[in-house]
Amino acid sequence: MMSSEANGPGAADAAGPEETESMALYARLKSQATGTPRSQLSRDAKARRRNAQEHASEMPFSPGRDPKGLDDVLANLTQELGWKAPLAQSDVLTDWPEIVGPDIAARTKVLGITDSTLSVLCESTAWATQLRLMSSEVLTKLLNSHPESGITAIRFQGPNAPSWKRGPKSIPGRGPRDTYG
Repeated sequence: MMSSEANGPGAADAAGPEETESMALYARLKSQATGTPRSQLSRDAKARRRNAQEHASEMPFSPGRDPKGLDDVLANLTQELGWKAPLAQSDVLTDWPEIVGPDIAARTKVLGITDSTLSVLCESTAWATQLRLMSSEVLTKLLNSHPESGITAIRFQGPNAPSWKRGPKSIPGRGPRDTYG
């Protein structure tokens, strides 16, 4: 077979022995078909090789071109589009039982997040009062588990008071006094 001199000096460094032989055979056949001298073809091959080295990261099978995992792709996409805070807030809504525990989660319902304040509906005013006293602890646990959520406060509210102002037998006045809200 041909030596690496047909491709110019340093051609064997860039390619393996099988590639060098095949490149030499290709250069010889191309020079015969086109009538171009081999020295001109070797200069063109050097220029292509130099171009390939400059754009190595864009070439297939080059380093840095390995496929990335779906989690890496989605993390980069959410970072670029600015979705980190909204996604972290939705994680807070779904992870509420893990944040506060099963007992509190059974007696509360997360209503939503507005202006970085988490609104939570409690089953009774007693639960709302007790959780208001514990709000700093709950907020600390929430921020430790979901720091990107941007939540700065929690609002615990009791159940809505029923209205006796509607219906055929409504009576004017303030209605019964109880411990609602």
